[in-house]
Amino acid sequence: MTRHQVTTRLAPSPAGPYSQAIEANGFLYTAGQTPHDPVTDERVGSTIEEQTVQAMKNLGEVLGAHGLDFSHVVKATVHLHHPGRDFDVFNAVYEKYVVAPYPARTTVGSFLGDFLVEIDAVAVIP
Repeated sequence: MTRHQVTTRLAPSPAGPYSQAIEANGFLYTAGQTPHDPVTDERVGSTIEEQTVQAMKNLGEVLGAHGLDFSHVVKATVHLHHPGRDFDVFNAVYEKYVVAPYPARTTVGSFLGDFLVEIDAVAVIP
């Protein structure tokens, strides 16, 4: 198996020893994308709507760095700081980015510090 690192300056740099994405065996596996500005690393927005838009924008940039977009995503994992409160609003923003047939998805509650959402994805490489 060969693995190739995928990086872009259009999404936040990793905060630890991990890659923005790894290509392996016909799939692209992304790291969790948060609502942080890629230049300043400051959190963008205070609402779930604002933060979801930024996280999805960052995820789109990582996908785009390998010539992919949300139509290639087959699986997503979503971490919500307040799942009971934010699930429906998150979905309203999320569905503006993904296309049918929608990716398989797991949504979990997670302690995320000072932000409300983190999203990672697995995309198929055509």
